[in-house]
Amino acid sequence: MGSGILEVLLVDAQGIKENEFLGCFSCLNPCKGAMIDPYVVIHYGNQKRSSCVAQGKGKKLLWNETLKFDVEYPGGEDDTYKLIFRMMDKHKLSEDDYVGETKIYVKDVVSTGMESGKAKLEARKYRVVQQNKTYNGEISVAITFTRNE
Repeated sequence: MGSGILEVLLVDAQGIKENEFLGCFSCLNPCKGAMIDPYVVIHYGNQKRSSCVAQGKGKKLLWNETLKFDVEYPGGEDDTYKLIFRMMDKHKLSEDDYVGETKIYVKDVVSTGMESGKAKLEARKYRVVQQNKTYNGEISVAITFTRNE
């Protein structure tokens, strides 16, 4: 059994929109085109990490933030090697809103990294999907696994 570190680089997001059904609390109407303050909560097994709120507003949101997870290999079922990205909209006076999520299976990168010492998936775009399965933009993520010596 081996172990290592899984590094997740949140690069950016595009096309993310606020959920229209959430509305404004002050006027109780949907706020179409409202700016959001998105951050991402990433789950890997029983580990959870949260990003900072993205920089930028509108169509292009930037993070360039790396979050790290401890990995045991082999870890059991294939589901063990799944990253779940939950994008949230930060609020100061109320509960944060769910924006959408992405799932990335990383068993191949972990397996390759265990064999060669290090494996990397270059940044690529993944679809962000809402609870009703509708598309809500894309998030760019790069993943690196480094085996512990």
